[in-house]
Amino acid sequence: MLIACFMFAITGLFAKILGQLLPSIEVVFFRNLVGLFMVTYAILKFKEKFRGGHFWLLMFRGFIGTIAMFAFFYNIAKIDLATAFTFSKTSPIFVAIISAFVFKEVLSFRGWLAIVLGFLGILFIIQPNIAVHKTDIIGVFSGFGAALAYTSIRELKKSYTTNIIVFVFMCWGTALPIFFGILANFVVYEPLDFLLDKFLMPTGLSWLYIAIMGVSGLFFQIYLTKSYAVAKKAGVVAAVSYMDVIFTLIIGYFMGDALPNLFAFFGIILVILSGILVAREK
Repeated sequence: MLIACFMFAITGLFAKILGQLLPSIEVVFFRNLVGLFMVTYAILKFKEKFRGGHFWLLMFRGFIGTIAMFAFFYNIAKIDLATAFTFSKTSPIFVAIISAFVFKEVLSFRGWLAIVLGFLGILFIIQPNIAVHKTDIIGVFSGFGAALAYTSIRELKKSYTTNIIVFVFMCWGTALPIFFGILANFVVYEPLDFLLDKFLMPTGLSWLYIAIMGVSGLFFQIYLTKSYAVAKKAGVVAAVSYMDVIFTLIIGYFMGDALPNLFAFFGIILVILSGILVAREK
């Protein structure tokens, strides 16, 4: 899991570099295009069969997961890496809330404590007494949208294999950027500029960065899967997964990111602690 976290941080590093050269939706496009080729190969090779059903839930998972990814990659380009990753790491908090209110799961005192700590962490990061920025709203949405995508997998796993679920997600992740890239030629709406942006043709080193981002993303998935496959306690592995925030904090610093102020740093610690408590709860 430590290797997976490092690979994810490297993916974020090159996504941030590309975010200065290309629109964030285009970075999402290439990130998913690489994955689409890989998962298509796996499906064809193993000739996977599935029962089917829950079609609209499958489509919803692909759509909302892609929109959440847009938000995540937009923030990677606009704010420091560690904060962008921390916002995305709020998803377990929202998963716990959705599970409690939608699926009627009973949370222990520790579970509710984790949720409270998580939201306190978000407040410390956002610091609404100073100002609430657009990236703050988009950051929280990246966590909430990812949580909606994750919780939908519970029902989808009854009808589809993992590769099929990922395949549909990757299809949305390549089709939606193209759609929004075309739409951006006719519509200009500043609040949704994380969705509406014109495509630019990558040049020179951009292609190399895209390749590295795709390969590091592949290794992230491989080691993430391996870690859960061999783990005796998934909760421990999930807790270790928060190391990517630490890695991005270090990488971001050497890239020139300003370190979070004391309140924001405390908020990051609270979100990590909250996620670990939620993981242990599961």
